[in-house]
Amino acid sequence: MTSPTVVVLFDVDNTLLDNDRITADLKQHLEQEVGPAHEQEYWRILEELREELGYADYLGALQRYRLAYPHDSHLLAVSRFLVNYPFSDRLFPRALDVVRHARQWGRTVILTDGDAVFQPHKIEQAGILSAVEEQVLIYVHKELELKDVEERYPADHYVLIDDKLRILTAVKAHWGARVTTVFPRQGHYARDPEALRAFPTADLAIDRIADLLTVDHATLFPAAGRR
Repeated sequence: MTSPTVVVLFDVDNTLLDNDRITADLKQHLEQEVGPAHEQEYWRILEELREELGYADYLGALQRYRLAYPHDSHLLAVSRFLVNYPFSDRLFPRALDVVRHARQWGRTVILTDGDAVFQPHKIEQAGILSAVEEQVLIYVHKELELKDVEERYPADHYVLIDDKLRILTAVKAHWGARVTTVFPRQGHYARDPEALRAFPTADLAIDRIADLLTVDHATLFPAAGRR
């Protein structure tokens, strides 16, 4: 009997990469460069863009900030900070080890939301791109693109690792028993009391991404018939 094919899908922000820490660093840098009032204006613009686009567009917010403050001499310093940020220093402990470890279960693929410039840049600079052998999918709303995911990476069973219960719930509703949902309780979304009340629990909850290094096969594939 042929073993079922498996694809392991990893989210990026607050799953492999500590995005809350990156945001805190950017907030501190903005306060130093443009002052508290303009720093708050940047975040207002970012949230405005998030409502329009469906994802956080950090560089796009900077461009829109520039339209409002065309003579701000600190703008280039903020841009340089974002482009040159040491993303590899913000990987959660053993995150890349987990990605490599997951190859024993099946093909590893990044499944994330984001813009078409900064998100790929983060993924590459953090070392994630090479860890998944350049298998990366970036959508505006990934939970709405599962048909495309299946066409690109067909499998009998999927494992989705994501810090947002909203995403895990939507994917579970679509794939049902064909997916094992894994919820790393990392970052502010994973600790949001409203989200924890609003959505059902995932198939597996872990405290940190490194916990996947010791998870038993039977836990991830209870009905897949794998050894």
